Amino acid sequence: MTTTAEIVTFRLLPGADATAFAKAAADMEPFLQETGGMICRHLSVDEDGLWTDHILWTSPEAAKKAAASVMEHPAAQPCMAMIDGPSAQMRHAQVHLQQE
Repeated sequence: MTTTAEIVTFRLLPGADATAFAKAAADMEPFLQETGGMICRHLSVDEDGLWTDHILWTSPEAAKKAAASVMEHPAAQPCMAMIDGPSAQMRHAQVHLQQE
């Protein structure tokens, strides 16, 4: 098994509420869990307003499958509607060390 990190950085649309966004992101959990490949997720924002969504997946295939279907899933729509699309950057990387 090759654990894969999905790292997505983005900004919210002007006027989007950070608390409402975090709730909408949390509401995506059933979708992420039903993929069967999510290990854990961390969502953070820095002082400049750059958000990072960091998800650990069981494999690169699981990560890419979820990424391909997230835009069509109804549970993701409220969250996605608050993201400034052109600012979003996604990458996948093989995990070589994980410490808890």
